[in-house]
Amino acid sequence: MASIKDVAAEAGVSVATVSRVLNSHPSVSEEARTRVLAAVEALGYRPNAVARSLRTAQTRTLGLVISDVLNPYFTELARFVEEEARALGYSVIIGNADERPDLQDHHIRTLIDRRIDGLLVSPADGGSPLMRDVALGGTPMVFVDRWIPGIDVPVVRADGTGAVKDLVAHLHGLGHRRLAIIAGPAATTTGNERVEAFRAALRGLGLALPDAYIGQGDFQAASGRRATERFLALAEPPEVVFAADNLMALGALDAIRARGLRVPDDIALAAFDDIPWFVHTDPPITAIAQPTADLARAAVRALADLIEGRTPQSVTLPARLVVRRSSGGAATNQRSDR
Repeated sequence: MASIKDVAAEAGVSVATVSRVLNSHPSVSEEARTRVLAAVEALGYRPNAVARSLRTAQTRTLGLVISDVLNPYFTELARFVEEEARALGYSVIIGNADERPDLQDHHIRTLIDRRIDGLLVSPADGGSPLMRDVALGGTPMVFVDRWIPGIDVPVVRADGTGAVKDLVAHLHGLGHRRLAIIAGPAATTTGNERVEAFRAALRGLGLALPDAYIGQGDFQAASGRRATERFLALAEPPEVVFAADNLMALGALDAIRARGLRVPDDIALAAFDDIPWFVHTDPPITAIAQPTADLARAAVRALADLIEGRTPQSVTLPARLVVRRSSGGAATNQRSDR
């Protein structure tokens, strides 16, 4: 098995430089970082987790980097992460990426410098080199909600495919045939996955998803408003708008009301990511609910297992459809994570 000295020799750098790269220290040049990571891959080097734990005293602190603290889904997720971590004897430091990869990486570097024991991350994009460095460097890390393909760390997420299929079947049963989606960023796994699930569900019922009925959003309310305004300006606007997250759904609702239209009488509305106050909007919003509390608990437990030398498996939990009046159907109810 390759040693850290072998990696240093292969990369043509000092052992100290290899150590700094593996610990994601920002002082290393990009050229040296690239050489070291190439050597790590070529030699199949993996840090010795037991030796690492002997060198570094645990702080009993976890880092949580979430995509947007203003998004109620992530606010709930953070709350349940903190609750479960406390039960296991850990404290949590939270970083808000605000859907910005540069801010995400800033928080990750800061947390590592503070010697946290492990990281929970909901990536703001799918191509962060730093995230790859952290994984190769041996810092215990778990992806929650979103993930980055090709990075070998446990992923704890919800699968909304079945719930999206249920939603489309529900809308089809109400007579709707022109269904539009406000998609999340293509750089995120959830952004892509929800569009493809929607497209597949429509295809299964013999319906198409024209390009005109795909609005590009960024998981923020303003993008939901803009996409819906464009839908409503079409010669043949959709009968339904499905927003791929809760904030974009609220933006869509604003745009519909600004046109003097009524939900669901003039146009139906549904959202991915149920939140507590969807029951208080007028009308209450049909949504796909993720098991937020269960996801948070599973993610913290997986990270604790990594820190303590065990090998956790990735976890995928099902989301479910909650029907309310915004889609025009009889309500089911209510929340899935209590």
